[in-house]
Amino acid sequence: MSDAIPFLKPRADVLARRAQIVADLTDILPPECLVHEARELVPFETDAFVSYRRLPLAVALPRSTAEVSAVMRYCHRYGIPVVPRGAGTSLSGGAIPQEDAVVLGLSKMNRILEVDLPNRVAVVQAGVTNLNISESVSADGFFYAPDPSSQLACTIGGNVGMNSGGAHCLKYGVTTNNLLGVRMVLVDGTVIELGGKALDAAGYDLLGLVCGHEGQLGIVTEATVRLIAKPEGARPVLFGFEASEEAGACVADVIAAGIIPVAIEFMDKPAIEICEAFAHAGYPLDVGALLIVEVEGSEAEMDASLKDIVEIARRHGVKTVRECQSATEAALIWKGRKSAFGATGRIADYICMDGTVPLSQLSHVLKRTAEIIDHYGLRVANVFHAGDGNMHPLILFNANDPEDAARAEAAGNDILKLCVDAGGCLTGEHGVGIEKRDLMRHQYSETDLAQQMAARAAFDPGWLLNPSKVFPLEGRPAA
Repeated sequence: MSDAIPFLKPRADVLARRAQIVADLTDILPPECLVHEARELVPFETDAFVSYRRLPLAVALPRSTAEVSAVMRYCHRYGIPVVPRGAGTSLSGGAIPQEDAVVLGLSKMNRILEVDLPNRVAVVQAGVTNLNISESVSADGFFYAPDPSSQLACTIGGNVGMNSGGAHCLKYGVTTNNLLGVRMVLVDGTVIELGGKALDAAGYDLLGLVCGHEGQLGIVTEATVRLIAKPEGARPVLFGFEASEEAGACVADVIAAGIIPVAIEFMDKPAIEICEAFAHAGYPLDVGALLIVEVEGSEAEMDASLKDIVEIARRHGVKTVRECQSATEAALIWKGRKSAFGATGRIADYICMDGTVPLSQLSHVLKRTAEIIDHYGLRVANVFHAGDGNMHPLILFNANDPEDAARAEAAGNDILKLCVDAGGCLTGEHGVGIEKRDLMRHQYSETDLAQQMAARAAFDPGWLLNPSKVFPLEGRPAA
């Protein structure tokens, strides 16, 4: 499996100059900001897509935009590839390095620079964790809306790179809907500012292009993000169904009725059992599928929304409706959901997929996913953001069995193709990375890919930034 997805061949001239490159970087950065000993490079050889790994040439850990600029200027001058890295939580291999690349990690840039409550924005460095933003403004009645399951560890730079979402994206949107501006260092070391505190910046919407760029257009060092006032109240409710298809159909009908809860999360029976064993959240174990539906507002507003949702759920044969009765119970419900990936890792190795489908196709795709998994003789636990159709099937396998690992990867590719064929796309929030790179031709024509690569090359003509990622290796323009 470790050789199934190829990387670009390392540049021989860069490898030959490794000692000189390390010496030069030592002149640019203080000793505590440069990692180059083989033993110390090991923690950087992979990200959360652990099936693939490469030791980088060196790791730079700058403390400021100026230091990022100096490293980028040097690497550009000598044709050295650079792989940006946030917290390394990427599930698509977006931060996996290569032997001729300098990993540029932003973990030392972890300060909240400004909280501007009158304008409802915060300015943060790229190494600030997602959750830390909400915690820093919670006492003032605000929060930062995107909340990926890894929000305790993942950082804003990575969130911008992958356009991350989370459970509450149904109402509040993903990173691009909550990002107002960035400071970014281009491949040659030039520092630019895009957007700002204003809700609508002048000129082309380059910020929209940068959000989701997977580290290929530049290095985001600071971000200006939107802060949102906390709702008056919030209430998660558990809905248990006999089968996944019924739960999927219920989701589609709730959205079709014009009801927009703050979140609709889905778990099938294997996921319910795994998460309940870990979190003891009170999930019903006698159902085949579970929806966590959260509404918010005043008590009257929540009651009205839930009344309509319950009526729709009953038309789909709902077996269990359980409202949380306290803040502690609500926290447990979300602990179980947000712990799904870690809880699954306790019982098996797994690949976490990330495809998005139209809501009207949820039932069909869930049924076909089960058929694909059965075909390969594997197991799957489905847990995902049902409200926006962002599916996360966790394909369980034995990483110590190469044949089992190959089957898991093949099953994942078939599921992603299914998402595209159903009218969806290859990724909702995890990015393309290396995982989905060679599936890009299943979603895009050669003309589409050429257009995207031309936009990328406008920022990085030499393809030095995260070069093995996103686009198929064959058919790229010459650097």
